[in-house]
Amino acid sequence: MTNSITNKTKRRLTAAALAAGVAGLAFSGGVMTTVNPSYAQAVQVAPTAQNTGFADVVEKVSPAVVSVRVKEKIVDASDRDSNLQGSPFENLPEGHPLRRFFEFGNPNGPATPGQRTPRRAPREGMAQGSGFFISDDGYVVTNNHVVEGGTTYTVVMNDGTEYQAKLVGADKRTDLALLKVDAPNTKFTYVNWADDSKVRVGDWVVAVGNPFGLGGSVTSGIVSARGRDIGAGPYDDFIQIDAPVNRGNSGGPAFNMQGQVIGINTAIFSPSGGSVGIGFAIPASSAQSVIQSLRESGNVQRGWLGVQIAPVTKDIAEALGLGSTNGAIVTLPDNETPATKAGIRTGDVITAVNGDTVSSPRELARKVAEFKPGASIDVTVWRDNAAQQIKVQLGNLASLDEASNQGSNSNVPVNPSSLRGYGLTLTPSDDGQGVVVTDVDPDSEAATRGVSAGDTIVAVNGTQVKSQREVEAAIKSASTSGRKAALFQLRNGDQNRFVALPISGS
Repeated sequence: MTNSITNKTKRRLTAAALAAGVAGLAFSGGVMTTVNPSYAQAVQVAPTAQNTGFADVVEKVSPAVVSVRVKEKIVDASDRDSNLQGSPFENLPEGHPLRRFFEFGNPNGPATPGQRTPRRAPREGMAQGSGFFISDDGYVVTNNHVVEGGTTYTVVMNDGTEYQAKLVGADKRTDLALLKVDAPNTKFTYVNWADDSKVRVGDWVVAVGNPFGLGGSVTSGIVSARGRDIGAGPYDDFIQIDAPVNRGNSGGPAFNMQGQVIGINTAIFSPSGGSVGIGFAIPASSAQSVIQSLRESGNVQRGWLGVQIAPVTKDIAEALGLGSTNGAIVTLPDNETPATKAGIRTGDVITAVNGDTVSSPRELARKVAEFKPGASIDVTVWRDNAAQQIKVQLGNLASLDEASNQGSNSNVPVNPSSLRGYGLTLTPSDDGQGVVVTDVDPDSEAATRGVSAGDTIVAVNGTQVKSQREVEAAIKSASTSGRKAALFQLRNGDQNRFVALPISGS
């Protein structure tokens, strides 16, 4: 018995010693590589097995992170309006009664005939943000909103050295910009992009930048979420981080523990204007292609499909016989766009591009934007209970006016919803294009779901309708085919929307 206890004790001690040895090896692992800035190599940081903080990462990447100062001219509205300079009324004769509406820029009151209003010189404003070098010859990445409207650009290094920079190009849709520092005898320390597809929620992240103009500051946190859509643009796909990010951090990098850029800090959610732990970074994969285009040509060339789109809800999928809610339903193609020329119609559901499944309108926008103008793509649409392939030659999104080029990010109100009581009074449209809703029972589901008098029912399940009888026939056809809902296309003015009307029990 004594021997047995002794042997067990020995075995336990041996196991404990081995465990301690393994632990000791684990904690002794991890080697930090060093980089001599004179060689102008990209920063490389080897991960350590022991959590020793972020000092090693910060020490290596800080020389590549800069403050960006942007000088801009500010002209007061009153100064612009005084003397009517630049307005259609600047040639009005002295004493004209309309002139009194433009004299508020004169601190001495309305000008007397023959007297000109004094004009102050434009003031200079200063905007500040962050940026980082991506090459040893001086290319600096930052945000478009940091440099927008600037006249001169100054890059301030971590040690206080200042360099003048020029704007190579900017892209409003992704809020990215590229600056270039011309310093022929200087090789800048720069950082590499990370493969953000490997970034996981919960990974450590270090944000370096210029919050509130304080200069190089470091904060840390974790990746909180991926694929965030914050309504900033048609290509939203942000990485959410909880590392404190404040005003002035815009354009600065978010690093992984290897000193690689996983994203560019661009926006925060903040009721107060300061950090509340919700920041958003443009993923490295999205930024890389945009920055490369800016570097090569000064702008970004994107393919343009030319449709307005909305999500596919469960009701819409059921009404159209789709097996899932993947895809994007076309609500209103613009006139004479690549899509309409190729035959894509309102009510089509785009489910794939070149064979790659499209899960949402946002993904469709990103996929199309990856192609160059003039490229031919195969668009798969669901129409009349069957999938069809349509070849489309893409247009050039850059050629469109900014105010009217939201083809892949529709602002058309879409209200796909469930409707269990019709409560509608209909009459044929005067132009023969659809059936007008003249009255809606206020207690019906139609009213609560937004159907209102003045809406025109253009089609039901893709079939054009011109009378109440045709509407009823379309609903009956959907019911006979086993559908639980019929998809109504409604038009009001120049906007289309879709409402799925349940037909069970009808």
